Amino acid sequence: MINKAVIESGLRKIANKMAENRDYLIKLDQRNGDGDLGISMSVGFKAAYEAIKESKDADLGRALLSASKAFNNAAPSSLGTILSIGFMGMAKSLKGKEETDLYDLSVAMESGLENIMKKAESKPGEKTILDSLHPAIMAMKKGSEQGLTSEEVLQHAKKAAEDGAESTKDMKAVHGRAAYFAESSLGIIDGGAIAGKLIFEALTE
Repeated sequence: MINKAVIESGLRKIANKMAENRDYLIKLDQRNGDGDLGISMSVGFKAAYEAIKESKDADLGRALLSASKAFNNAAPSSLGTILSIGFMGMAKSLKGKEETDLYDLSVAMESGLENIMKKAESKPGEKTILDSLHPAIMAMKKGSEQGLTSEEVLQHAKKAAEDGAESTKDMKAVHGRAAYFAESSLGIIDGGAIAGKLIFEALTE
């Protein structure tokens, strides 16, 4: 079963992965963004991890809400705000639960996605982090429904995230600063989508 300790461990792994790839994400973002992606992802996930670690509350919803607030405060960038909105969607879905399973976690992550799409008025196919997160979470949900092992489920999710990130090369940016360079963004992989891929790489490891 998945409890607060498991969520904490997952966030620690993601935070470490983002820190390891900080400079890479900065370079990706400098091509048609603000160049702060690596900074916001590394400090944001570190803050989210520390908030969960310090929380004495076993309720997964309340713990994730504290992670959401910490992420937003530490990384007040556009993607930082977007991910904090995702954490809020997850928190609402898991409110009142001290334990969950992989399927319900994927449902909670889907709720986080829906929250992002609603608040950011965005959807997959627009060269954003959604292009890696959405297929990965759908693969995670499908695999857990099929009764695959957690390792198999996460491997499928990781592959879906990788393919989704790669697909952004063929998309034009429609959001944020990158939208001003829509034509020149063709052929360039989206930094946010890479950040989404890194999330599932970390969880798989």
